[in-house]
This record gives sequence, structure tokens and C-alpha cells, in this order.
Amino acid sequence: MFALYQHDLTGQPLLGALGPNASLLTRALAHAAADRAEELDAIIDRHAHGWSVTRIQPLERSIMRVALIEMLHPEAAPADTPIPPEGAIEEAVESAKVFCAGEAPGFVNGVLAAVLRDVLENSPIPASDAAGVTQPAISQPTTEQHTTEQHTTDRHTTEQHTTNGSR
Repeated sequence: MFALYQHDLTGQPLLGALGPNASLLTRALAHAAADRAEELDAIIDRHAHGWSVTRIQPLERSIMRVALIEMLHPEAAPADTPIPPEGAIEEAVESAKVFCAGEAPGFVNGVLAAVLRDVLENSPIPASDAAGVTQPAISQPTTEQHTTEQHTTDRHTTEQHTTNGSR
């Protein structure tokens, strides 16, 4: 996460930012998150209601990118057992508690929980594109989903109530 943050801020090559003692898992997650940054940022942007991804603090963005790789592309992380999405969210929230501002954990939790909810409600299995590349199972909002109320309470906290026409 810190190597990804440093790479994002300074443009330093990820390999140099990781250092020689980084584990295979850390390297794989960092490279996958960097390689898919545009895709992950679009997902964050879609689910961070009222916030553009460019307004999100870089460390929080890096934390969410890594969690999204674990959630949406578990094949990118070499492990005997994939990390469950809820576990990825919990790790991200704990990282935000330790390394970010006071509002960050709730914001990170809200965005990642919205992504997970979207995946579970709309397409639990990632789809493959024509080239056979696995794409995340994130859908675009449908016309059946209507936002009924949204209030921004501070820099990182938003409250949104959504109704879905299929319920």
C-alpha cells in the first residue's frame, strides 16, 4: 500500500518503492493495483458518491485500490485461499484507522461496501471480455435505481439512501 502510494505521488518505479524485502503477495497486489489503477479509480469514482477520485487523499485511494484488487481480481494475489471480500474491506478499514485522517475509515468502508453490494446484487461472477480478460463484476447504475436522498456531512462522510426498483 505504501509503495503504491509512493509510486502514485512521485512516479518512482514501483519496483524501487517496494524494496528488496517485500513479499510475493505484496508485490503482486501492488503491481496489480498499479496496472489497473484507471479501472479501479473508475470504480471508486462511481461508488464515492459526491466525491471525485481526484479529491480523495492518495493514501486512502491506494488503500482502496489494493482492497479492490483483492475483492474483484483475487487471481492477482498468489495465495492458497483467496481473501474474502469482507476480509479485504476489514483490512482496508484497519489500515485507514492507523494511517489516515479520522473520517477515512468510514469513507473507505462506505465505498468498498457499496462496491461489494453492487457486485453481490448485480453480477457475483466476473465477466470476461472478448479478449478473454477478466473484468470486474461491477455494473453501471440502471434506470431502476433512484437516489432518494444524499447529504454530505463533512469532507469524507456521505449518507445515501438508495432504492432499487427490483426490490
